[in-house]
Amino acid sequence: MKFYGTSKSRSARSLWALEEVGAKYEHIPTEVAKAKSPEILALNPNGHIPVLEDNGTVLWESMAINMYVAVKYGKAPFCPDTIEGRGEALKWSFFGVTEIEPHLMTALMHRVFLPADQRDDKAAQKAADTLQGPLKIINNQLNGREYLLGKDFTIADLNVASILSYAGLAKIDMSATPNTQAWLQKCLGREANQRVRKLG
Repeated sequence: MKFYGTSKSRSARSLWALEEVGAKYEHIPTEVAKAKSPEILALNPNGHIPVLEDNGTVLWESMAINMYVAVKYGKAPFCPDTIEGRGEALKWSFFGVTEIEPHLMTALMHRVFLPADQRDDKAAQKAADTLQGPLKIINNQLNGREYLLGKDFTIADLNVASILSYAGLAKIDMSATPNTQAWLQKCLGREANQRVRKLG
């Protein structure tokens, strides 16, 4: 397998999945700015990273890569071995992409990435306030549970936690959802994720 991407982008979530399952892969560090190179465009016409090449299969979109890696290279309980369990994993993964990521990115843009004169404090605060809803849903799900699907860490936890890994940088207040806050720190502290943070 060849993996094109950088740990300083959404690619980090797929590197985490690869590390979590112990897959053998070649990491080809590729910055976001170089995603429009002929080499990447030949693999992903969108000109984005990450891209995974595996025995002739070419995948892009980090969440698609993660589910592929979990199913092909992961084992239960990390990859649920029932269709119901996989449905749950997909549900939470899509929840992360649709209900959390857009608002988190808005807060990040207006609090961190945009030049000061282009930032909109009201937009950032509205996004942060909106995030309290999904954070509460996770918090309630974790009542009496270690992880989203039960007692074991799964690809669902990895996918949602990888999105929320930017919450600190975006200055998102999680004090009202202590279950979510504790779960996130537990997920991000996993050895596989810590290894990713040392990659390019």
